[in-house]
Amino acid sequence: MTGRRGFLTGLLSASLFPVPSWADVGSPALITAAKTAQGAYVLVGLNADLEALFRLPLPSRGHAAAAHPSRPEAVAFARRPGTYALVLDCRNGDVLAQMQAPSERHFYGHGAFSGDGTRLFTSENDYEAGRGVIGVWDATRDYARIGEFSSGGVGPHELALMPDGQTLVVANGGIDTHPDSGRAKLNIPEMRPNLSYFDLGGGSLETQELPKEFRRNSIRHLDVRADGLVAFGMQWQGDTDRTPPLVGAHMRGQDIVVAGENPVWRDMKGYVGSVSFSQNGQNIVVTSPRGGRVVQLGASDLVLGLRRDQADVCGVAALGPHIVTTTGHGTLWRDDHMVATHRDLAFDNHLVAIDTGHL
Repeated sequence: MTGRRGFLTGLLSASLFPVPSWADVGSPALITAAKTAQGAYVLVGLNADLEALFRLPLPSRGHAAAAHPSRPEAVAFARRPGTYALVLDCRNGDVLAQMQAPSERHFYGHGAFSGDGTRLFTSENDYEAGRGVIGVWDATRDYARIGEFSSGGVGPHELALMPDGQTLVVANGGIDTHPDSGRAKLNIPEMRPNLSYFDLGGGSLETQELPKEFRRNSIRHLDVRADGLVAFGMQWQGDTDRTPPLVGAHMRGQDIVVAGENPVWRDMKGYVGSVSFSQNGQNIVVTSPRGGRVVQLGASDLVLGLRRDQADVCGVAALGPHIVTTTGHGTLWRDDHMVATHRDLAFDNHLVAIDTGHL
């Protein structure tokens, strides 16, 4: 009887106190960091019509965010070499937890949740040892740090959960930095950027380096297609008289493929800021805030297709059949049409899609 009574009490409690979901904040489609006209920093939630649902204060400039797969929580990361990350309740802006990088570490501005939302993985710099680390945090216990493992290289930046739900892919940019030197790049001649794959326990599964001629092309940002194809964007650290291709792709068990030579890479000033697949997976879209360009490539062959000028563009994400981009001038674009302007906001580097289709 006691077991049955406890079970019924649990059911009653669950019905009286439903678990909050993203629907409680209007089912935002996208989140992004921004700076206000007054100089304050905020995390912004956008709905499918690209209207702002919330603005939550941040203590300093943000970079990217990680959205919990079910709860209306977002982890906002400080810009590199920041040492904090805030877990925000998007219903009211409450700070649910503040994650602090361990001593002699800093965050690289990105994180990814496990599929069940119980763990958060963060890219970090062990700057005294000159190695990349993936931190592991328990999202069921106030985001307590519960472990770490090597990132498989130097300078890990963006990371993502693969479609199998059991694998992480990490973009190791290959650049060594130290807070005492600000954002100075300390090892350009020895760079060895790579993509590294791990199981969720940190076991190494595969590492793929760029071909030798591209070793000074820092892999920074990536997106993953439903079949496991990884698209990635790079930032050239070599001689400015040469600008090699800035986009590549990889399928596990195969070699990395890099796009072909094209004058557009010089137009992008050797810099890709964000990467996204189109919803149907047929195209890869990359942005360059330095070059003021949005460029589309075929996912199957990395052949360049549509491109357009868009000043200070960086954030990019698929939203239904459309591609949404954001700019430092506060404009929001759907495909090649500007659909909204927030004159009091300067959007930062990344636009993060929230998958609410299962809610």
